[in-house]
Amino acid sequence: MGVDGAGKSGNEVPTPTGAGSAVFLMSACLAGTRCAYDGGAANQEVAVGERAAVRLVCPEVMGGLGTPRDRAEIVGGDGFDVLDGRARVLTHKGEDVTEAYLSGARQVLRIARATGAAGAVLQDYSPSCGCRQISDGSFRRNRTAGAGVTAALLLRNGFEVVAHHEYDASSSFRAAPDPPE
Repeated sequence: MGVDGAGKSGNEVPTPTGAGSAVFLMSACLAGTRCAYDGGAANQEVAVGERAAVRLVCPEVMGGLGTPRDRAEIVGGDGFDVLDGRARVLTHKGEDVTEAYLSGARQVLRIARATGAAGAVLQDYSPSCGCRQISDGSFRRNRTAGAGVTAALLLRNGFEVVAHHEYDASSSFRAAPDPPE
């Protein structure tokens, strides 16, 4: 598995290994890559199926943020609001890191399209990868319903996005979305 933006080579494009399998993206921290904001990996690693072709990505690192990095939250909405310019991603120190989050999300979208990814398994609660819940912007670790910037961009472009705690390796993603015209 190649890791994009997480300190390892990501130049190879995986191909499905069996009939019916599809390439999908996965937050690199879910595979044990130490790219989370605190320099660690996810608390819960995700096991993938035998036939899965996985492309690991870390949108925050791909957007130019280091590891470790200051904790950030979306302030003023969710990832869709960030995409539409109505909300910003700020660190707990008040630094605006919105552009890094947008850049990383765009790079993940390019990889999804280039690999024909059918979907993504992402680390929920993250301001990038959160699928179902994100922090509420108060920096008190309160969660609210919503999508992170990368999850929102993938969803807006027709990709299936699954939170890490929802993923079932025995099921498969639906077909990849048609490329934009």
